[in-house]
Amino acid sequence: MQPADTFIRVVEVWEPEAEGSLLVLGGGHYGSARHFGALSHHMCFGRGEGLPGQAWETGRPIVLESLEGSVFRRTQAAQAEGLSCAIALPLFDGERLKAVVLIFCGSSSRDVAGAIELWRNDPAESRDLTLDGGHYGQTAEAFEFISRRTAFRKGTGLPGLAWESGLPVFMPDLGKGGRFLRADSAQKVGINRGFALPCSAADGCHYVMAFLSALATPIVRRFETWLPDEAGSYLLRREGFCETAGALDSGHFDERVASGSGALGQALASGVPRIGESPVAGLQTLIALPVLRAGRVAAVVAWYF
Repeated sequence: MQPADTFIRVVEVWEPEAEGSLLVLGGGHYGSARHFGALSHHMCFGRGEGLPGQAWETGRPIVLESLEGSVFRRTQAAQAEGLSCAIALPLFDGERLKAVVLIFCGSSSRDVAGAIELWRNDPAESRDLTLDGGHYGQTAEAFEFISRRTAFRKGTGLPGLAWESGLPVFMPDLGKGGRFLRADSAQKVGINRGFALPCSAADGCHYVMAFLSALATPIVRRFETWLPDEAGSYLLRREGFCETAGALDSGHFDERVASGSGALGQALASGVPRIGESPVAGLQTLIALPVLRAGRVAAVVAWYF
């Protein structure tokens, strides 16, 4: 049986058009937010305009904990769909923007738990990652309180492990193993799984996005991490988790996705997020997010809705 909803409600991919002066919609997953999606298809953003343009201009991820009174240009339409928080995740190859991914959350339910956190390190000021912003659902005030008073060095905690490796890191049970430093607080609000994603940026700082999942409202219905071979000609699945099937076996050499094939292979070939139909029974949408490192795709993360 599928959970009633996912913590992430809407995902959009905004890409530079041919002349490179505007961001246009490259694809989106809207679920039940169809009217919001219809509006988005008629929009574009210049550098510094709206949330995608701000991420482009500042060269870094942005978390809008509230859309009201912010740079966001579709507030009324978003609120009509129950969307209350937006996160911009830009993908840079050096200083060149390849795309901006917008992630939307929100629910009127008082029982929605889970979190999306943005952790930041400015190497000129500190050796630590500290919380830059986040969205914590409706029941996680205590968890947010302790998160704002926590810092991570490279290799410590979920964000620190992703920072050190430059690769996505998954923890299927935050209460086991001792690697998650806020386990007690997470368990009290029902947060049970964690996934951290290193982010590319052009402002000289280091960023990690952490996705913390609750049983009732998982971040997504299924996720996978795929790694490329040395030549970048195909992907092999490293790990994955499905809310109905549990942990997925690691990929095998006969279980590869060729560069350019489907949404995953297109993300590997282009270094740009791609959205397509899900090949997994019972799930409709696949979002393929490349992780860029030194101008190359270091991994591709698959989100299923």
